[in-house]
Amino acid sequence: MKPGARLAAAVTVLTEITVRHRPAALALADWGKASRFAGSGDRAAVGNLVYDVLRRRGSIAARMGASTPRALVLGAANRALGLDADAISAAADGSKHALSPLTDGERAALENTQPLGADELLADVPTWIVPLLQSVLGDKLAAEVAALSERAPVDIRVNTLKATRKQVLAELERLGPSETRFSPLGIRFAAPEGAGRTPNVEAEPAHGKGWFEVQDQGSQIAALLVDARPGHEVLDLCAGAGGKTLALAAAMKGEGHIIAHDSDKTRLRPIFERLARSGAKNVEVLAASDADTLADMAGRFDRVVIDAPCTGSGTWRRRPDAKWRLKPRNLEQRQKEQQEVLAAAAPLVKPGGRLVYITCSLLPAENTAQITAFLDANPGYSLVPYGDVWRDVLRGTPPLSADGSADTLLLTPAQHGTDGFFIAFLARNA
Repeated sequence: MKPGARLAAAVTVLTEITVRHRPAALALADWGKASRFAGSGDRAAVGNLVYDVLRRRGSIAARMGASTPRALVLGAANRALGLDADAISAAADGSKHALSPLTDGERAALENTQPLGADELLADVPTWIVPLLQSVLGDKLAAEVAALSERAPVDIRVNTLKATRKQVLAELERLGPSETRFSPLGIRFAAPEGAGRTPNVEAEPAHGKGWFEVQDQGSQIAALLVDARPGHEVLDLCAGAGGKTLALAAAMKGEGHIIAHDSDKTRLRPIFERLARSGAKNVEVLAASDADTLADMAGRFDRVVIDAPCTGSGTWRRRPDAKWRLKPRNLEQRQKEQQEVLAAAAPLVKPGGRLVYITCSLLPAENTAQITAFLDANPGYSLVPYGDVWRDVLRGTPPLSADGSADTLLLTPAQHGTDGFFIAFLARNA
């Protein structure tokens, strides 16, 4: 496909997303099925363009002076496809598979190279979210929103049951890996620039052999800081597809017992193949239909991990369409679910054990507010400062929490190079 056809295809897909309110992944998949002539490079370029628009929709609209799919695609083409104003103008030539020629206003907007102002940057998150983020990020807000609007790298976690980081680095050397900053098990592949493609690491033989799993460094850190040890009894209460379950199993070296549970059987379904590939032998999967049996396990667990349902605001680099679908009522519903899962988890921790509360959210209503409410309702629990846990488990100097807290840890893209993650450690008093 010529550049003009790629631009036109992106407008078609974006129209499905913004006008017909279809999820981005489905709209792109349907376009790909209907466009058999498009090669893998074309599909990657169109996907990059669409997702870059969704990451920076507000700032692009402000710069272009319009929020139509056409304006947004034209405004994103420079960074997404590496096209300057002349190249975009040449591509939009009005031919059969291309966009109509640029207007004078479009051309002027594309030639504007002034840096974005703070207001333009903040337009890349929903307006109602800005004060919520401001309350926790303060003067770092604009930088964090900008970081949340960039492409994300691919991080993988080495499965120490089967390989070492040195082995995996050597195996994937041709893909340009680097070690992660904080996680001793992590390997990173930088986000592609322009029309470049992210390496499909899950197609690698090493992945099939169970040497690694795709997992953001922030999620790796959260799993490590659970401090699950060989011989422990551990409950992963909101296990989802099992990313943290697998990390916990490796940390426990196959010794002890992990129960992985999720109330949604669809989310839990992929865990079985992943467990088989990983070689983990100490994991029991508790189906959603067996949730009532948890009530009989009061006081049993050394560690209970809650990767709580949340708005996912910390993952907007990877799922940018989600931020534009988020409404205040969604936040209220997630808060209710978080309160329910915390209440269910509280009696399951043994005296002297820990409850580890994790979200991939930056919003204080889902993070510190929930911890404060939990401690008020459960005087038998106390906070363990994250720095103490970090020094015990990872040995090095702990990073500063993005919100300035000395008790709980907030990881962010701009300050830590991770997705947004909140982690709190709650000890049940002996």
